[in-house]
Amino acid sequence: MGDTGSGWSGRASLRFSRGEQGTCHQGGATAPLKIQRAFRRADGRCELPILHTAGGLVGGDRLSISASLEPGSRVLLTSVAAQKVYGSIGRSRQAPAGRWARQELAFDLETGADLEWLPQELVLYAGGLFEQRTRVTLAPEAGWLGGEVVRLGRTAAGEGLGEGRWRSLLEIRRRGPRPGDPDRWELVDRLALGGASLEGPHGMAGEPVFGSLVWAAPGPLPEHRLRSLLEECRRDRRGLEGTMVCGPLDQGLVARYRGASSTDARGWFSRIWARLRALQGLGTPEIPRVWPFQEHPLGGSERKVRHEPVAASRP
Repeated sequence: MGDTGSGWSGRASLRFSRGEQGTCHQGGATAPLKIQRAFRRADGRCELPILHTAGGLVGGDRLSISASLEPGSRVLLTSVAAQKVYGSIGRSRQAPAGRWARQELAFDLETGADLEWLPQELVLYAGGLFEQRTRVTLAPEAGWLGGEVVRLGRTAAGEGLGEGRWRSLLEIRRRGPRPGDPDRWELVDRLALGGASLEGPHGMAGEPVFGSLVWAAPGPLPEHRLRSLLEECRRDRRGLEGTMVCGPLDQGLVARYRGASSTDARGWFSRIWARLRALQGLGTPEIPRVWPFQEHPLGGSERKVRHEPVAASRP
């Protein structure tokens, strides 16, 4: 993992269960993380915001968030505000090469559970170093949706990323249907941005915003349904700027954004989010209360989707 410089070390540990009134939670957090008041949506889903009280990450900071979902629980985890990662390179005589700020995420879902991990934007300042590792373990018929939007430099202030770097590793595995059956890897997704990849055509091509959305479906999708879903997601790019692509997983999909607008990245991902909710027969998504109030990223797409439960479908 590299450097071991001092810094904040915050942890949040959560457990969710399904009750008569919907999904409820228990657990806690240590500074600088704080669990905010949960909201119960009309469909019983628990919407829980997490606050980083330190105002940003510096080199050497470490955050850890873990969540366990019991059978049938439904959860939306988000962040109260955009996360800032301050510059580290060249700021210290002891570590002139900079120190990494790191975040570890671990999600464990039992049968029929559904988790949406949709934090707000991460802004990486010039000379900032940030690494995230996400481990997702799914039982059969559990579903996970995870998104991230990253701004490389404070572009509104005319600042790029400089020598800074961003790294991400996402690992999704699914437990076998019977005790003793081996786990199945659904995705290992390793990404790194910095240096030549910021300008190269196979990297960011000079654009400052990167986004990634991954859906691990609760069950296999027939080929025709997955193909139709991808076509609809591509049509949802209408009116948005940037390069947007999506493709299939064996059991789900991946969408990527590259461009200049974090608002458009969130807009496209939110439209996909609405489609995936409808495809699974779940409630229409509502924008979290802590997201920027001036934005309406769903853009009405939820009115055009087809309601076909995916969990009951087979190839």
